[in-house]
Amino acid sequence: MRIGILETGTLPEALGAAHGDYTSMFRVLLAPAAPQASYVTVPVWDGALPDDIEAVDGWVITGSRHGVYDPLPWMAPLEATIRACRDAQIPLFGVCFGHQIMAQALGGAAELATQGWGVGRANYAYTEKPGWTNTEAQGFSQLAMHRDQVTRQPEGTTLLARSAHCPIAALAYGDPERPWALSVQPHPEFRKDFLADLVETRRSSLLGDDVADAALDSLSGPTEGADWAAWCIALFSRWRG
Repeated sequence: MRIGILETGTLPEALGAAHGDYTSMFRVLLAPAAPQASYVTVPVWDGALPDDIEAVDGWVITGSRHGVYDPLPWMAPLEATIRACRDAQIPLFGVCFGHQIMAQALGGAAELATQGWGVGRANYAYTEKPGWTNTEAQGFSQLAMHRDQVTRQPEGTTLLARSAHCPIAALAYGDPERPWALSVQPHPEFRKDFLADLVETRRSSLLGDDVADAALDSLSGPTEGADWAAWCIALFSRWRG
């Protein structure tokens, strides 16, 4: 299997040195479900685009420090690439910013949310559980770091999960039993030690002490109940199949 990473941002140098970049985080996440996979990274944040969107089994769209509303020159070409993948039914898996830019590109909306920051371990309830989820759980826990949210889901999508803070937390695109794309607001690729360091990096400049301390306190609980790695790889495998 060949997996493409559409990298939509970079990490501060110190964090990258300690924890790796977005691509390496997704490699670790996906390795148990696809141990033989190879990867190609496209730094769309630097103006690059895939030479051939069909050269991989599916594309992962990463998180980013940017908002989908930021007037950056690479945003519109990325949205066009997302629509091209839709037209060709090439699988996409979007996380955080990826979740938001997919929604915006395909007729929904994402914006700075009135709820404020969602940071730390968060609990999500399933609103739909298609057969491929293979779960009896009523929800899951995952690590989050966002202030923007999807505020309107595109037509032809199914809401999979929500939380009190984030009403549109995960989406399936197309037939919910056989979607062509998935997206999720929290970060299944994040580890707790990375998020703790990221919180400290952003404490003074963005979060403030109250948000940062609450986020760090939340990390004592487990993350569980969702297998986005397996679901992503199953999604990519179906397209070639």
